[in-house]
Amino acid sequence: MSRAIAFFKPFGVLSSFTHEVQPRRAVGAANDLPPKRTLSEFGLPKGVYAAGRLDYDSEGLLILSDDGALIHRLTDPRYKLPKTYYVQVEGVPTEAALQQLRQGVTIKGYPTLPCQAHVLDAEPELPPRGKPITPHGPTAWLEIVLREGKKRQIRHMTAAVGLPTLRLVRVAIGPVTIAGLAPGQWRDLSESELDSIIRYHATMHSNLPSPMPARRRKSQTLRRSRS
Repeated sequence: MSRAIAFFKPFGVLSSFTHEVQPRRAVGAANDLPPKRTLSEFGLPKGVYAAGRLDYDSEGLLILSDDGALIHRLTDPRYKLPKTYYVQVEGVPTEAALQQLRQGVTIKGYPTLPCQAHVLDAEPELPPRGKPITPHGPTAWLEIVLREGKKRQIRHMTAAVGLPTLRLVRVAIGPVTIAGLAPGQWRDLSESELDSIIRYHATMHSNLPSPMPARRRKSQTLRRSRS
């Protein structure tokens, strides 16, 4: 029977079960870095892997599964499954900055898709981060909902509007949330959550444009015209 897991990834943990290959250093060098923490230390079921990733210094929801079809539903960019983040930024967001985020900004030549972005009225109830935040001025919390996932996208987006990201927590992927989980804890997805993902995928799939019919090869057309 396949498994689907909601996991609260802590700060300072890779989104994989193995260590990254570290650059070689001189034998006995004093600045050798300890290996980074991985998912392997959290007792997750065997055979599951993450549907997408969170950066090493980001926190929050990862969905893991051994079901390839479910992984596809969660990660295929054509279906634009919404992902919700709480983002602590340095600075005071203006309406102009928020509107820039909503409309999309350009990151390394790539224009981001329109998204939802607003300031939270109060600091969200989140567990303390393993490494405390040390802001150098006023901060604010944003809620941002993306339907795409480029590398370090939110950090690049907020930096582009003058609001450096201090803390980034993914709180939901579609209908699945981290409610009730502490960092490092996990649970199985419920039947209703799985059904909701499947229904969303089916709806989005039905709205995709039909593929163009395959063009017949020129040689085949010539042979038929001569017969």
